[in-house]
Amino acid sequence: SLYGDNKKPKAEQLAGLDVLIFDIQDVGVRFYTYISTLHYVMEACAENKVMVLVLDRPNPNGTLVDGPLLEKEFTSFVGMHPIPILHGMTIGEYALMINGEKWLKDGMQCPIKIVACENYSREMPYSLPAKPSPNLPNDQAIKLYPSLCLFEGTPISVGRGTNKQFQIYGSPQQLSHHFSFIPLPNLGAKDPLYNGIVCCGEDLSFEPAPQQLELKWLLSSYIEWEDKSKFFTPFFTKLAGTKKLQQQIEAGFPEEKIRESWKTDLEEFK
Repeated sequence: SLYGDNKKPKAEQLAGLDVLIFDIQDVGVRFYTYISTLHYVMEACAENKVMVLVLDRPNPNGTLVDGPLLEKEFTSFVGMHPIPILHGMTIGEYALMINGEKWLKDGMQCPIKIVACENYSREMPYSLPAKPSPNLPNDQAIKLYPSLCLFEGTPISVGRGTNKQFQIYGSPQQLSHHFSFIPLPNLGAKDPLYNGIVCCGEDLSFEPAPQQLELKWLLSSYIEWEDKSKFFTPFFTKLAGTKKLQQQIEAGFPEEKIRESWKTDLEEFK
């Protein structure tokens, strides 16, 4: 398992290997940590002279490039590279960018080969045949994930501990909403936020899938939160990749003005 205390393969784990095959379904979002795992796999293989064979797969958020760019000082396992929240690349393209931009330690480059996905184009809608992780159970969760995951840096539940993970949001405080749910332990959440407590919020499972990084749910939740000084946790800045988004929300910026502030960075990234 390349997680927790063992994020990067150790030399002894790679000993005797000619090729390491990377075949993991990504969802095109900066804080979905499969691309961080890809970085560490490539770095370990570069150090140990092992070829990485990436089996490319479609990006279910394929055409979308949106959100603030990560600033270097906010680098973490949920954001390792200066890219927007929605990066618009396949995992194979991402591997080539890591190499090409020399993002590995000391500018190393990994011996790499990409096996392309036949008959795939970025504009093609793609429904994943299997859930990529326990808390992204379906297409709607995958489409809402980039927008709702920012709630993980706040006191708002995103439905972990229910069967509608990343399709609902709420808290015990948001009593003006009619929809309610009770998080309980399940496969993807042994001790979910607000375990066993009634949360009120919104059910987005039948909403049209966002075609951008959507901020309206975050902004409205902040506005109605009682003690605004306790709304954002330090993890929010790691997810956003910048302090600016929190500062803009706290200053009461409308969504259009926030989105405008990403424009130059997004154009340069593209």
